[in-house]
Amino acid sequence: TPDEVRGLFHLWNDALATLDPTKVAARYAEKGVLLPTVSDNARTDFHSIREYFVNFLQLKPQGEILESHVTIGNNWCQDAGIYEFTMGATGKKVKGRYSFVYVFEDGEWKISHHHSSVMPEPTMPQAITEEEVRNLFQLWNSALATEDADVVASRYSKNAVLLPTVSDVPRTSYDLIQDYFVGFLKKKPQGEILESNVTIGHNWCQDAGIYEFTMGATGDKVKGRYSFVYVYEDGQWKIAHHHSSVMPESIL
Repeated sequence: TPDEVRGLFHLWNDALATLDPTKVAARYAEKGVLLPTVSDNARTDFHSIREYFVNFLQLKPQGEILESHVTIGNNWCQDAGIYEFTMGATGKKVKGRYSFVYVFEDGEWKISHHHSSVMPEPTMPQAITEEEVRNLFQLWNSALATEDADVVASRYSKNAVLLPTVSDVPRTSYDLIQDYFVGFLKKKPQGEILESNVTIGHNWCQDAGIYEFTMGATGDKVKGRYSFVYVYEDGQWKIAHHHSSVMPESIL
């Protein structure tokens, strides 16, 4: 029955829970083919299938079917859909697409074909226009206006690098970036882009040019050169790289 076909997944999932690659490989038919999620190599025999699971089981995966579509034939059946793994080693959840073809072999149902792939849509680039890239500066500038160093630091990505205008120290962590803005925000800066040059890539974009700050604490105006590289991270655009420098000709 369709429910019994879906239940065959649990035999494979239970084998994963043993963390024994030999037991997992034993769920595949004599001529089983595995096209794995995270390996380019087709696995077409017991030893190559087992080898794949030696590494995969280190993540301590446990799967759950989210969407299933069953076809039943004569001594074969198919289940295709979407499943989600919880990686016990990290707590991470990963969705994927699956196709299982089962055959009745030596008195039990075995996996004849297993194709697993990542969900393709998250790998598609996040659309953004040149004007939208320029407007990302305003998110950072608005954060400056709060005069809260944590709000500004939160505009930077997890592995961001800040090379600030008035500090010799590269800022490569949240704490170091936040520390820089504790001092800089005392000047109550607000920026304006004077010249912008945009490049757009796959889930990243770049804006480089010249900006000018008005320091609210003193009324001073200061021009500088800037480079922002943004990455799409956790559903929003963040600053991965920010290099700011004084206009060089005035100091030469």
